[in-house]
Amino acid sequence: MSATPTAARRELTAAVGGSGLAGALALVAGGQTWVEVTAERVPPLPPLVEAFPGADAAPLVPAAGLLLLAAALALLAVRSVARVGLGLVMAVAGGVLAWSGIRALSGGLGAGLLDGAGGAVTSTDVSAAGPVLAALAGVLAVAAGLVVVLRGRAWPGMGRRYERSPERAAAGRRETEEDRAQAAWKALDRGEDPTA
Repeated sequence: MSATPTAARRELTAAVGGSGLAGALALVAGGQTWVEVTAERVPPLPPLVEAFPGADAAPLVPAAGLLLLAAALALLAVRSVARVGLGLVMAVAGGVLAWSGIRALSGGLGAGLLDGAGGAVTSTDVSAAGPVLAALAGVLAVAAGLVVVLRGRAWPGMGRRYERSPERAAAGRRETEEDRAQAAWKALDRGEDPTA
């Protein structure tokens, strides 16, 4: 069953908005502090405490956010099969975001963050705000990606009027001296006499 043009535009708008919002949430999550790691060092050195933002603790989060923002724009330009492929990429990026957030909340961070600090990691304190935002962005991106995969072929694309053709470009302006000189050289290249 085909969607009406109005319904198809609404679905496209929702998918673009969902991808854009998921990308923005992922970038915000990547800037939040995700984990604070404490490492004990040999006395008299004090313990080393360092806070890591999401971009350091889970580097795929900001990368997936940028990808989702680009996908939101690309959804408007591509059509049919390319749009379905883009939806799959969006769903995978959402899965990566959700996995990164859940991994952080379940205590999967901190083990290798202070390698080379000269001590053993004794505690990791996870701040829930960043990982929860990443997981939420992931769920939103997966949902938007699945909508694109299932319904994206029926959505409208950019019109042909946005494509530039040489004929349309030349029709809109006057011929200059440079244009005439280039035409003469091209005629010589073809073996024609430009003065005839």
